[in-house]
Amino acid sequence: MMQVAFSPPSLPQSGAIAVLIGEGSEPSGLVAELDGATGGALTRAFEAALFKGARGKTCTLLAPGAGLARVVAIGLGKADTLSPLVLEEAGGHAAVALARDAEAAIAADGLDPAQAASVALGAVLRSYRFDLYRTKEKPEDKPKLETITVLTAPPEQAARAWGPLKATAEAIFFARDLVSEPPNVLTPAELAKRCESLTRLGLEVEVLDPPRLRDEGFRSLLAVAQGSVEEPRVVVMRWNGGAQGEDKPLAFIGKGVTFDSGGISIKPAGGMEDMKFDMAGSAAVIGLMAALAGRQAAVNAVGIVGLTENMPSGSATRPGDVVKSLSGQTIEIINTDAEGRLVLADVLSYCQQRFDPVFMVDLATLTGAIIVSLGHEYAGMFSNDDELAARLTEAGAGTGEKVWRQPMHENYDKQIRSEIADMKNIGGRQGGAIIGAQFLGRFVDTRPWAHLDIAGVAWATKADARTPKGATAWGVRLLDRLVATHYEGKPASAPRD
Repeated sequence: MMQVAFSPPSLPQSGAIAVLIGEGSEPSGLVAELDGATGGALTRAFEAALFKGARGKTCTLLAPGAGLARVVAIGLGKADTLSPLVLEEAGGHAAVALARDAEAAIAADGLDPAQAASVALGAVLRSYRFDLYRTKEKPEDKPKLETITVLTAPPEQAARAWGPLKATAEAIFFARDLVSEPPNVLTPAELAKRCESLTRLGLEVEVLDPPRLRDEGFRSLLAVAQGSVEEPRVVVMRWNGGAQGEDKPLAFIGKGVTFDSGGISIKPAGGMEDMKFDMAGSAAVIGLMAALAGRQAAVNAVGIVGLTENMPSGSATRPGDVVKSLSGQTIEIINTDAEGRLVLADVLSYCQQRFDPVFMVDLATLTGAIIVSLGHEYAGMFSNDDELAARLTEAGAGTGEKVWRQPMHENYDKQIRSEIADMKNIGGRQGGAIIGAQFLGRFVDTRPWAHLDIAGVAWATKADARTPKGATAWGVRLLDRLVATHYEGKPASAPRD
């Protein structure tokens, strides 16, 4: 991960610098000094490019003088719209513009320490790159920038504000790495080992192996796994940062299908390689738990991920099979490609029985139908609790990981009625994402619960200001913000703000 340093505002004598310009605002002292040192080059460039500091607009000067290789001006927009997200975007633009420079700085002398830390976060998140398997990349194609210096005053306060953001960024990188790994490397067993590595942060990690899963009654999850030579795992991660023995945990549950061929109901060949990220829900939960531990969050939380492959073979589950879930409810499997809900059904039941959590939030790349509905901008949210749904919506707006609530109603249940079992695992083509949520809802008791269908947001097909193309680790920041805003440092029995 790119390193961040904070230093007092002073004009660099070499390298490159990004300067942040507000629309209609007076330039900061450092920007004015830079303009003077380059003989007014900034002013002339802004006039020639019609650059006025609009949000997301940039203006680049090459070799402007004063010993600098380049100056990149980045627009912040109007002062009344300046938010942490805008500042993160500016940092991301700076990271892209300065990536080929060995030395680089961002002039943030017009911002307060928390705002400067937000700029740093955006720069770090946008700099993510998964290059573990590259062996012949040309030197000129590789980013050179390893440390970016944020020029701000007082730098000590900005560094303190950066501390918890750095922990979150490290957790996001860990989750992005998991989603980016090829499926021949990241098997269920290997993913469980990666979870165990987080004990270094203070997490308690317990791995349920196949014999334990059979003993506990994870028959629905095991039905998904039985076609693969790679054996399944369920991993329980606990962070005990709240009042010991008093607070019930918050619970986060992730679908971790490390490769989804569709099973006997096999998927088309085109694009099947993307099914390595069918474990993105589990990666988000793993990343969240790493973030909570990394910043020493004052909360008790449990993260549980169900890990398996879904493969066709002579031992694979067949369409028409009936399995009994951990809850005791029976499921007629009509389509083996609707496997994520079979994994989550058992994990949801197990979580409630063992931990009696305050609430449960599950994340899963569950349906293609949610992409048809919402595209790649929002995750679909389904919930039995208005307050939890509102808090998730608020957290999504604040972090840029947006959710849009979808309907749930008992009238949809008729689509998953079975003639021979308690339910089928799919309905018809209409309302597919809703049907998936209705299915999961049958394994949830009366406690608050939300299901986040992240199929459209787990993998970016193109880069944006804060996220490069590829794995997004969507959900880590959303849930971290939810915890920090509404539950951290507060006993479970206390009224929530």
